[in-house]
Amino acid sequence: MPVRIPEYVQEILRRLEGAGYEAWCVGGAVRDALLGLEPGDWDVTTSAPPEAVLSLFAPHALPTGLRHGTVTVGGGHGVEVTTFRRDGDYLDNRHPDHVEFTGSLTEDLARRDFTVNAVAVNLRGETADPFGGQADLRAHVLRAVGEPEKRFQEDALRILRGLRFASRLGFAIAPDTAAAIRRCAPLLRHIAPERILVELTGILCGGHVLDVLLDYPDVLGVFMPEILPCVGFDQHSVYHCYDVWEHTARAVAAARPLPVLRYAMLFHDLGKPGTFVLDEEGRGHFYGHWRRSVPLAEAIMERLRFDNQSKKTILTLVERHDAPLNLSEKSVRRGLARYGEETLRLLVEVKRADNLAQAEPYRDRQQLISQWEDLLDVVLQSGECFSLRQLAVRGGDLTALGLRGPAVGEALNELLEQVIDEKLPNDRGILLEYVRSCIHKR
Repeated sequence: MPVRIPEYVQEILRRLEGAGYEAWCVGGAVRDALLGLEPGDWDVTTSAPPEAVLSLFAPHALPTGLRHGTVTVGGGHGVEVTTFRRDGDYLDNRHPDHVEFTGSLTEDLARRDFTVNAVAVNLRGETADPFGGQADLRAHVLRAVGEPEKRFQEDALRILRGLRFASRLGFAIAPDTAAAIRRCAPLLRHIAPERILVELTGILCGGHVLDVLLDYPDVLGVFMPEILPCVGFDQHSVYHCYDVWEHTARAVAAARPLPVLRYAMLFHDLGKPGTFVLDEEGRGHFYGHWRRSVPLAEAIMERLRFDNQSKKTILTLVERHDAPLNLSEKSVRRGLARYGEETLRLLVEVKRADNLAQAEPYRDRQQLISQWEDLLDVVLQSGECFSLRQLAVRGGDLTALGLRGPAVGEALNELLEQVIDEKLPNDRGILLEYVRSCIHKR
C-alpha cells in the first residue's frame, strides 16, 4: 500500500532535499500507513546536521533534543526531524551515552527496535527497507532489528514496546525475538516506573491483549510479581474452566478498553491463590478473596505510580467486583449514593467482563446484569433522590435548627438514608420536622 504523506510533512522533505540533504519519513507513521491504519505523529530522518535543520526552518524550529540530533519543526504540527546517527553504548539499559552523526540512512535504521519500525519512505514513494520490515508487516510478525538480545540490552523498555505492538497490531513475535524478551526481562527493573506504566497501559488496552497476557506473564511478573501465583492456579470450580490467570486475562479482554476497567480486571482476582480452600467434595472456594486483592492491587499501583484518582476508582472496582446485584430500586439508589453514577456504571461493566470469563454454561448472569443496568437507567430518569445534592434540605437549614459541626453532616447523611430506604419522602418540611423531633433531641 502506498504511503500518503501529509502535505505539511512533504513540505519539510522538500525543503531538506532542496538544500541538498537526504530526507525520509520513518517510524510508526510509516508502519501504520503501510498497514492501512491512520498514522499518528510523523517523524523525519535526514542527513542534514541539526544546526542546518534549525537554520532551514527558523523561526518554526525548536532544539528539542540537539544532543541526539533532534529538532522539532512546524507551526500547528510538530514533526521531529532527527539527523542520521549511530548510538553509543547503552550503559543504563535505556539511553545511549553518546551519539555520532552519520551520512548513512542504513546505519540510522540499524539502531531501531523492530524491523516494522525500520522502514523509510521519501517524497517520491521510494522505500528503504534494509531489514525486511515490509515482509514482516505482510506476515504480521514482530522481529527485532539485528541481534534481538542486543536490542533489548540497549534499551529494556523495548521489551514492553514489543508486547504493546503485539497487543495493538495482533502480530506474532518471532521466536528468537520472543526468547530474547524472556531472557532480558529482568532488565525491566532498571526502567522508571512511569515509563513502564505507559507501556503497560498500551498493552492492556490493545485489541489482542489476551494473547499477550497468556504468553508473557513471566515478563509482566518482573515488575508485578503479585500476578505470578495466579498463573496455572486451578480453581477447582464448575464455574471456572480456566485457571486464575487465564480467567484474569479473558476478563481483561472482555472489558471495554478503558484503562481503569482493564486494570480493575487485571487486579480483581489477585487474592484468590492466598484465600483458596478445597471442601470435602473437592470444590474450590475463595472466600473474601477481594479483601486480599485490594492491598495487592494497591501495592502494584503505588510501585508504578498511578495517579490518585485512577487508583481510587480501580480499588473500588476491585473491592466490589464480587458484591451481589440485588434487583431492586432501593439497591440501585444505595449504589448511586455510595459510588455515584460513573463508578457504578463501571462496576456493572466489571461484573459483565468477570462473568464472560467464566465457564460458558454459567454466563447466564449477563441477563441479570442487563436487568440491573436497565433498572439503573429507570432510577436515574425518575429523578429520585440518591445524593446529598438532591436532598430537599441543606446544611444551612440544619444550622438554623441549632446543629453545629460534625452533627450537621451526620444529620444530612441520616436523612439521605431515610429517603433512600423510603422511610421518609424527600420533602423539606417533613425532613426538617424529623430533625426537630428525632435528631435534635439526642
